Amino acid sequence: MRTKLHIFKEAAYYLSFTKAAEKLFISQPAVSKVIAELETIYKCNFFIRKRNNIELTPQGIIFLQYVDKILALYAEMEDRFLNPEKETPTHLNFGASTTVANYIVPKIMAAYKLKYPFTHFTVKSGNSEEIEELILNQQLDFGITEGKNTNRKLQFKNFIKDEIVLVTRYGNTMVKQGAVSKKQFIEFPVIEREGGSGTRKIIYKTLKKDGIDKLNVTMHLNSTEAIKNYLYHTNSFALLSRYAIQEDLQYHKLKTVPIKDLVFERWFYFVCRTGFQSKTMDQFQRFFLHNHNL
Repeated sequence: MRTKLHIFKEAAYYLSFTKAAEKLFISQPAVSKVIAELETIYKCNFFIRKRNNIELTPQGIIFLQYVDKILALYAEMEDRFLNPEKETPTHLNFGASTTVANYIVPKIMAAYKLKYPFTHFTVKSGNSEEIEELILNQQLDFGITEGKNTNRKLQFKNFIKDEIVLVTRYGNTMVKQGAVSKKQFIEFPVIEREGGSGTRKIIYKTLKKDGIDKLNVTMHLNSTEAIKNYLYHTNSFALLSRYAIQEDLQYHKLKTVPIKDLVFERWFYFVCRTGFQSKTMDQFQRFFLHNHNL
């Protein structure tokens, strides 16, 4: 059952059976079969099937909340019995780039506090450049950033993979169902993050490989939340992390717009100074790796 619930969560996260299958390295029919089995067991339709996409039904949204709780308990049980810790830190001080700090870290910290209630957290958030600079200056020992640079004084370790997707408000009639061409994409009015943003760097690195040197940027805002709140009231577009828009997709506030033959993917990385060693950091990394799917 755990595997089936995990498949359901991936389908709900991507709102695509095909994308879920790709991420799980299984076939699309296998995903569809699992979803159909769950719907039969619980006598509910969890997804509305459309020609080019799927949406969660109200029952599907509620079921996802239960799935999150169940998978969190599985992760906690495994961490308790498969990764027992004799000592736990009294204080965890680390940095996280903005997307990670806002949308990934809080859930994991909540799980950590349930298991280790006497550990105190101090989290410094900022764009990737700022966090890396704090680590280099020894103001922080370690952190999590978007992408990695070539500075040999820093070492990076894979954390989780992310996808940056084109989004707009749910009722925007500028785009119909289905993917848009690259030519259409570069003409859309785009809201963009500030310089130094790890997300922005990944976007332009990918665009450069595809021969696209600029976008139709109409505004710069300094946070993902500011961008989302702007999108709710306009027909503009933005490229945002899937982790940042999960609830917006589920509650039909935003929608994704696939771009033909153009995908923005990146890793989030654990980062520390080269050669730095710490039992606290090792424990922190293990816990985050085992609990990021909450």
